[in-house]
Amino acid sequence: MNEALVWAIIFLPLMSFIFISLFIRPVLGPRSRWSSLLTSGSIGLAFILSFWALLSVWGQSFEFPSHIWFIVDEANSIQQFVMTVGIILDPLTATMLVVVTGVSLLVQVYSQGYLQDHEQKLDSSYSRYFAYMGLFTFSMLGLVTSLNLIQLFVFWELVGLSSYLLIGFWHQRPAAAAAAKKAFLVTRIGDFGFILALLYLFSKRQFFYELGLNPFEIPDIISVAPLLGSTTATWIALGLFAGAVGKSAQFPLHTWLPDAMEGPTPVSSLIHAATMVAAGVFLVTRFFPLFEASGIALIWVALIGSSTALFAATMGLVANDIKRVLAFSTVSQLGFMFIALGVGMPVVAMFHLTTHAFFKCLLFLASGSVHHSVKTFDMRYMGGLRKQLPYTYCLAFVGVLALSGIFPFAGFWSKDEILLSAWEGSHAYSFGVSQLAFWIGLIVSCLTSFYAFRMLHMTFHGEFRGGIDAIPKDLRQPYEVDEKVHLSESPWQMLVPMFLLAVLAIFAGFVLASPVQILYLPAHMFMHLFTDQDGHFHFGVALASTFASFFGIFLATVIYQLKLTKNWAFGDSFEPVRKILIQRYYFDHFYEGFIVKTIGYKGIFATSDWVDRHIIDGFADLISWFGRNTGRAFAQLQTGQLQVYGIGISLGAATIVLAYMASR
Repeated sequence: MNEALVWAIIFLPLMSFIFISLFIRPVLGPRSRWSSLLTSGSIGLAFILSFWALLSVWGQSFEFPSHIWFIVDEANSIQQFVMTVGIILDPLTATMLVVVTGVSLLVQVYSQGYLQDHEQKLDSSYSRYFAYMGLFTFSMLGLVTSLNLIQLFVFWELVGLSSYLLIGFWHQRPAAAAAAKKAFLVTRIGDFGFILALLYLFSKRQFFYELGLNPFEIPDIISVAPLLGSTTATWIALGLFAGAVGKSAQFPLHTWLPDAMEGPTPVSSLIHAATMVAAGVFLVTRFFPLFEASGIALIWVALIGSSTALFAATMGLVANDIKRVLAFSTVSQLGFMFIALGVGMPVVAMFHLTTHAFFKCLLFLASGSVHHSVKTFDMRYMGGLRKQLPYTYCLAFVGVLALSGIFPFAGFWSKDEILLSAWEGSHAYSFGVSQLAFWIGLIVSCLTSFYAFRMLHMTFHGEFRGGIDAIPKDLRQPYEVDEKVHLSESPWQMLVPMFLLAVLAIFAGFVLASPVQILYLPAHMFMHLFTDQDGHFHFGVALASTFASFFGIFLATVIYQLKLTKNWAFGDSFEPVRKILIQRYYFDHFYEGFIVKTIGYKGIFATSDWVDRHIIDGFADLISWFGRNTGRAFAQLQTGQLQVYGIGISLGAATIVLAYMASR
């Protein structure tokens, strides 16, 4: 694989962003269809090159030379800092390239049909939308190919910027603007830990220089990870993990992701499936030898992943917005990936990331297809849509089965590998933590299938409840006032990407994890892509997870389809718990009400204001008062009479002479 071709994969989406911004939008108009064609074409070409790259790295890695960007303190060859840029192309990078470009390409095609229904809302934003999409894809591709950690951090921040622009794409809507700011600020908190890791790594640069290595080149960091010492490795790993927690919306920085649903649905699909939230999992996987050298950091990864998977799944049980149900599901499934990382199986984490990208993208696109018809995301006003939207229903059903981990869908294979890794704990730093993660994962499997089928029943089964027409106009958002229901299937631009994703959601897991050879593909193909190890299948774990999933499906069907529990008296006893879940455990109230308003506005900001007014301004006022009043005192000496000045000069001269004589 030629290095220039890898650079082409990265820069093709950027070229579409530049060309749309500088030529298509100002010359051909802000609503030109060439914008979508250019973005889709550039990402499509990048996908072809990415697939070629994946085939090229099968069983090997390409080592491309780094390129010097600048040198600091060149006069001192021992202490000089060399900033390099370059590309890593290994199985991890190649897998991410295919996932990012493949999912992004399908989202671009889907967007062309989805945005046709939003012409009045978008108005002059059609070209801007696809320009942002190109920038977003470029940022993620640059992140996964970076050779240098500082280079990776630049793209890391570009991903955050792109998500800010896309989440707040309809910036005229206050909720969208607020959600974009919230996502940007919350993820910056995690990125502060990332920066601390960079600074701490820079403080250890002498150790790298003595070995002839660069302290920021990723292969060099990984190669010396066992030599850094557990304390150093722990601090660096935890700093990187803080950044991953922010980007992947893990506890306690999870609050931004549900609100990010204010962006266009294709944007939500791309963020959740293949770009922003996947960046955190990728980062920990990339630096896994560093986490392994720490050991303690892996325990934190497993604990944070387990707790996030559990409480995010519980919040999904009561959400009524279909996109927010999927958002909580994403947070929970990312927790599953961090469980795999925490128990020492990064390959399994990447396997679940890959399969999750397919079925979660499918489910988000299906929610957009439903919204295309009923004009609302509130499932309380849906129902009975399987007759009017038969294709969307079948495709969404496939996505729900894959999310629930039902055999033989893709989610079953990757989820089973995670649970098996936790159960055996052979690679875990702490067997007790590994066992805890297993049992939590089993509970989450049941909860996942429950809220997934709850979503399916409320949306597609039963009787139609009116869609946007059933919501009083005074309760609608301003942009929803003129919306009207039209119960019809989505256009082909929306259905074709969903169909392709459904095929992947059905077969991808079996093909990649199959214990037997399929045609010319090796057994346990995904495992062989990264390592020389063979995977295996554990029937006991598979049966336990399948039973948990079917139990969740049974409960959802009894409650929401058969409605057998409608008159049960014990339902009222769960109302306090339900209220807590609806309020998302009051984390938003705590952050916004206590930290921002009480500690922030009334504490830090009020104190800063008092210090500014009374200390800073007071000191400045004191200086001006002193100057003003001493000036007035000296001004009294300026009489304008020459004889007075002469007397003063004479007295001064006499004083100097007398002092000189006295000193002798």
